[in-house]
Amino acid sequence: MQDDREGPEGRWARLRGSPQWPAIVLVLIVSVAAGLFAWSYTYAMANPTPHRLPTAVIGSFEAERGEEYLAGLGKALNSSVTTHVYDSREAALEAVEDQRDFAIFELRDGGRHVVLDVTSASGASVAELLRQAAPAVGRETGVSVTVRDVNPLQKGDPRGLAIFYISLAAVIIGFIGAIQLSVHAPALTPAERIAFTATYALLGGFAIAAAVDWLLGALELPFAESWSILALTMFTSGMTFTMFNTLMGRWAMIPTWGVMVVLGNPSSGGAVSWPLLPSVLGAVGRWLPPGASVNAQHTAVYFAGHQHAFPFLVLTGWAVVSCAVFLIWRHRHPGGRERQPADERAPEGGAT
Repeated sequence: MQDDREGPEGRWARLRGSPQWPAIVLVLIVSVAAGLFAWSYTYAMANPTPHRLPTAVIGSFEAERGEEYLAGLGKALNSSVTTHVYDSREAALEAVEDQRDFAIFELRDGGRHVVLDVTSASGASVAELLRQAAPAVGRETGVSVTVRDVNPLQKGDPRGLAIFYISLAAVIIGFIGAIQLSVHAPALTPAERIAFTATYALLGGFAIAAAVDWLLGALELPFAESWSILALTMFTSGMTFTMFNTLMGRWAMIPTWGVMVVLGNPSSGGAVSWPLLPSVLGAVGRWLPPGASVNAQHTAVYFAGHQHAFPFLVLTGWAVVSCAVFLIWRHRHPGGRERQPADERAPEGGAT
């Protein structure tokens, strides 16, 4: 019979040992996660504002009218327009192709006319803001403005979101696959678990690329490169969950969801270009798997020949560290199977 004189410590200990305790903790975690999820996506995407906009400049913008125009544009965008001066249009285009700058300004006719080259492929949201703000600032400063798009988006992806969607699919299905392996194939050895993770990553990456390119025609992908990026993303995401599962057991979903979904996806630059993200998110996002995946895929699709090593190093680094943690502390990972001693494997009726 329960003791009515049981104190708070006793009741707390009894609650901690009850079957309902894990469910209580889970309810609290899910509630907090829902709020964090809504906060992170709203904070990053609801009202994108350029904080620092790197642009290429051709010609002498030090002239009074050029300086006035750029100052007015920065004020209209509520941002800092960072200018990089180039001697030729070819050099400026190279900077845009290398994704160091997001637009090209060329001053003509003694400062009376500005030619603005935007690149929707670098960031549709940035290009749209410039299309709206540049002519209006020109009217205020007495400068005529011509806007051109030197690298438009593909017809099947007019808002530039398809790359974000396929990267999001690779990230989420990547760690969901690892969760399912832990639940439905707990007896896998560490080597088998890594091998099966790599296998579903290869097949899943192929399926994503084929669905978007061959079936829907939304994006014309450089298929082999895009497939390899998606496969590496899925493998990295799956092994990241496996690492956290090794370290934290049944609560591994908490850090996985935090790194990949709450923080990683809003800061990836896929839905909102990084110049429009809060500066901290724009910096952190490039070091996380979702951001690395978006960056690599974005360059592969729209800036052929200008691929960077950094996003691949980020994805590979997360994958290698995750595999290393899993292998070193594999005894802590739920599941697995023990090897049978040699005498137990010996066939019955053997020689005596």
